[in-house]
Amino acid sequence: MERIQVAAPRGSGIGRRAALACALALAGLTVAPAAAHGRTVWLCKPGARANPCESRLDATVLSPSGRRLRVEKARPARRARIDCFYVYPTVSDEQKPEADLRVTSSERAIALFQAARLSQRCRVWAPVYRQVTLFGLLNPGTVTSAMQERAYADVKAAWREYLRRYNRGRGVVLIGHSQGTFVLRRLVREEIDPSRKERRRLVSALLLGGNVTVRSGADVGGDFKHVRACRSATQTGCVVAYSMFNSTPPANSLFGRVVGPDAGRLQVLCTNPAALSGGSGALDAYLPTARFPGLLGVEVNQSIGALPQVSTPWVKYEGAYRASCSSAAGANVLHVEGVAGAHPLLELPDATWGLHLGDVNLALGNLTDLVRRQTRAYLRGSARARG
Repeated sequence: MERIQVAAPRGSGIGRRAALACALALAGLTVAPAAAHGRTVWLCKPGARANPCESRLDATVLSPSGRRLRVEKARPARRARIDCFYVYPTVSDEQKPEADLRVTSSERAIALFQAARLSQRCRVWAPVYRQVTLFGLLNPGTVTSAMQERAYADVKAAWREYLRRYNRGRGVVLIGHSQGTFVLRRLVREEIDPSRKERRRLVSALLLGGNVTVRSGADVGGDFKHVRACRSATQTGCVVAYSMFNSTPPANSLFGRVVGPDAGRLQVLCTNPAALSGGSGALDAYLPTARFPGLLGVEVNQSIGALPQVSTPWVKYEGAYRASCSSAAGANVLHVEGVAGAHPLLELPDATWGLHLGDVNLALGNLTDLVRRQTRAYLRGSARARG
């Protein structure tokens, strides 16, 4: 089954402490704002040519054991009524610690993997940003605070440009994973959560694989004062957050636990997209049949394994996995189990990461359907407010 993003290829020598240091720095850094660099470079923008977030979406549906069941037709919405604002994870394989603002094959590939299916429900906007690269993740001593601040400043500038030039009062779903979630956590905390006007635009925030925190035993009060955890598919203005594991997280896991002085006061949020109100639910996993390019592709393609030869650009594993939130060993994570015959899930690059590389695609069908249902609720609420 599929793995993507911030992990390094097997044998690269990435250290757990180094990776954790990068992650925590991205999650909490605040320094002086970076200088503006001009208008946003958009990876995905409605109407743009060769848009990786608007692609063919037909999928061959497979049983847990890989038997072909049917073909599922899908395509981007012609007149989507809301927008999605997507911030991608660590994918840049530029041989330096800080990415530039060019669109590379890795950015295009991750947009296809994670965001393209959401185009059935929303217009997808995805800014290019000067993220910490895979090189920087492997060599944390080369990463400076100014680089990390520029990553956030790029996304903040893109968000403000989007609101000013393109939003026109539409509801928005935020989508992030890994480094993208660390950046969006800060954007929500500083730009959206304090502003009633901006909170009213928020359909939901899907902040995956990035340790969103809440007050212990509560649905709010950690990262955000007002934006609560989503506990039903008709709740809006809320956040979905989780990190996937298929075994009990080790004591040194990178996800699921609050470290430091807030460990007793706060906890990492887990919301199950397959069962928001609690309990267990079936996951609908979607995987592109295209191979992932570049340095990260070595790990990604190995972890996906051999997919059956199909005529569609996607395969869907229907009901092959089930998920439920767990607090085993003091880690709040989304525990995933395979049904009989399902492709085994691998913890990569090691058990401290859990199923981090599958956080999005293992539940992509659930997330897409959730956006559909939340959009309906949001539009109904907006209509009532106007009336």
